[in-house]
Amino acid sequence: MLSDPIADMLTRIRNATRTFKETVDIPASKFKEELAKLLVQEGYVASYERLLPEGQKFDVLRLTLKYGVKREQVIKHIERISRPGRRAYVSAENLPRVQRGLGLAVVSTSKGLLADRDARKQGVGGEVICVLW
Repeated sequence: MLSDPIADMLTRIRNATRTFKETVDIPASKFKEELAKLLVQEGYVASYERLLPEGQKFDVLRLTLKYGVKREQVIKHIERISRPGRRAYVSAENLPRVQRGLGLAVVSTSKGLLADRDARKQGVGGEVICVLW
């Protein structure tokens, strides 16, 4: 049993990108699927799909990772901010600007998971899940 499944997802993505894997399988949940959808929309991941592998009881998310023209990593850094032991809530005015706007902060708001710039436009704050660039 994992105490922090989101941190496990981020670690699997980090490890897969460092070894230049094409895909990575992650145990599925609704929250993780929303996070994967946001990563695809923002251009950090090529695609994702939810599937049930043969002989397994639970669904997995299969993320297809994205690399540059010369095999450079698109996700250079990915870090969990809000943890089960220390939650990180911010108001709309205090949302972080990652790499001066070139990175992404994922924020869980009352309107769902949003990128930091979308949350800023809508004027909502929330829990900062992770940052990446």
